[in-house]
Amino acid sequence: MSTALILLIVVVLLIGFGFGLLGFALSVLWSLFWYGVVGLVIGGLARLVVSGRQEMGLLETALCGIAGSLLGGIIANDVFDFGWIAQFLTAVIVAALLVMLLESGSRRSANV
Repeated sequence: MSTALILLIVVVLLIGFGFGLLGFALSVLWSLFWYGVVGLVIGGLARLVVSGRQEMGLLETALCGIAGSLLGGIIANDVFDFGWIAQFLTAVIVAALLVMLLESGSRRSANV
C-alpha cells in the first residue's frame, strides 16, 4: 500500500469519527435543552397546582420540573405501565410535591 492511500484512509476515518463525535455532542446538547424546556413547563404547571406564592426562581422551577418528569416517568411507565397522559400527570404531581417540599424547607430556614 502506498503512503497516500494509508494517509487517505486515516483522514477519512478521522473525519468520520469527528462527525460522529460532533453528532453525539449535538445530540447531548439538544437533549439537555429539551429537558430544560420540558422541566420549565412541568415545573410551571406544578407551581400552578401548589397554592400560595412560591419564592422560587426559574432555575429552581426547571430543576423541580426535570426531577418531577424523570421520577414521574419512572413511576408511571416502569412501575404502573401507564400511557403518556398518565405519565405527564404523574410528572406534574411529583414536581408539585417537590415544589411543596422545597418551599417548606425554605420557609423553615427563613423562620429560624
